[in-house]
Amino acid sequence: MLSAAGLIDKARQATGLDDFGDDGFREGLEQVVRTANASSSLNDLGWQVLEGHCLMLLSNRLKIEHWYRLHPEIDEQEIIRPLIGLGLPRTGSTALGCTLAEDPDARSLQMWEAFAPCPPPETATYKTDPRIAEMGKMMEYADQLYPRMKLMVPFAPTSIAECQNLMGLDFKCQEFLTKSCCPDYANWLLHEADLVPTYQYMKRALKLLQWRCPGRHWRLKSPSHMPFITALDQVFPDAQFWMTHRDIGKVLPSVVDLYFEMLRPSTSEAAAHYAVDVNIEWWTVGLRRLMAFRDNGAEDRFIDVQFAEFVARPDESIEAIYAFIGQELTDETRARMAEWRKTSSSDASGSRSYLVESDQIEPDHLRKIFKFYTDRHLERQAA
Repeated sequence: MLSAAGLIDKARQATGLDDFGDDGFREGLEQVVRTANASSSLNDLGWQVLEGHCLMLLSNRLKIEHWYRLHPEIDEQEIIRPLIGLGLPRTGSTALGCTLAEDPDARSLQMWEAFAPCPPPETATYKTDPRIAEMGKMMEYADQLYPRMKLMVPFAPTSIAECQNLMGLDFKCQEFLTKSCCPDYANWLLHEADLVPTYQYMKRALKLLQWRCPGRHWRLKSPSHMPFITALDQVFPDAQFWMTHRDIGKVLPSVVDLYFEMLRPSTSEAAAHYAVDVNIEWWTVGLRRLMAFRDNGAEDRFIDVQFAEFVARPDESIEAIYAFIGQELTDETRARMAEWRKTSSSDASGSRSYLVESDQIEPDHLRKIFKFYTDRHLERQAA
């Protein structure tokens, strides 16, 4: 069993710091703890993983506030016209995000700095920061817990990170859905939680990260932004978006399998049913909200990328995105992007066997559930 007060005390003791900033994070932390304690799904390892993750986030928040106290000028940093990737997981979004991050003028979020943002990175040592090696050791341990993960997504300290760990600083984050079977937390997050403070703190973290290591524009991505697109827009009103699309019958079984892989080591009961239910609910709501947002005057802020077209003709997809954002695609950037595609071990096809079987994720059944989305966005999709 965990307690919010106990976690807070441990983080303070571990860092020697006391100030968490705004107290709004406590609501999400209380929800995480309450739903975990009410669940019977976690085994001993699961409790350790969840506690460790909460302590990491609390410690990072304490350190971020410490740096702001030392250097209040950090808050003068501006986040201008970020380019944010959306779309369902397993639609080529990670490969596209990694490709876009190869532009040396852009600023992306790498795994090591997402997990350990303090001290704020510096341009001169960004590629040699000791936290890169530390992150590598963490990933070696993760390889033992989740041996199939590296087949699913690019997995390296300098790979791009989704915004999950920055959202997690407010404890309103989809990643907690993969720490335990927590349908109550998922329901609260999706239908009751206010994500505006979450994105405000995410912006606070981004300002810190770019303070001594700037780039012309941030390039971020996370499918989990979709259900909260209006809150995201309130905090980043000048953001532009790319959205990837792929046959839902191929996407959702793979997403469920990804959830199941992350839950298996930590749960003492079968997590397959939970992984199916939470994903169908999450992405149905997310896509409906996103489509409504686009229809409500934001369509010109989006560019759509079809999975099959990106896999077959990546250069054309990248050129279209650069034309959309009005930025120059230099020869150096083209070469760096081509090299990343050449050396990346990511599985673009996503073709592999899945461990979860359910009538609910049969391709034809999924296509009926998501017909509202596929009719609109997959007319040209062939894969």
